Amino acid sequence: MGQKAIDTFRACIPLFQALSDPARQDIILLLAENEALTVNEITEFSSLSRPAISHHLKILRTNELVTIQQKGTQRYYSLSIETSVAMLKELIQTVEETCM
Repeated sequence: MGQKAIDTFRACIPLFQALSDPARQDIILLLAENEALTVNEITEFSSLSRPAISHHLKILRTNELVTIQQKGTQRYYSLSIETSVAMLKELIQTVEETCM
């Protein structure tokens, strides 16, 4: 396997870690169904506490899977997967070119 494939895999590790948690998967799916939600609104759909939801949102935000828009005193979270999808497409292309 070439260095490009290894580098691409390594670059995707944080994304894979962010996507590996079922609670974060649930948040992503919830945001996919809704344009934007606050932490409290997300918490209503989950068995997790508000601090736990905030923790998961921080990880998703760090990995550029969600964005925040401030409206007055409310912070609305929305899905932002373009960068992650591009990374995964690059990984797939690299694997196809290198490993097949």
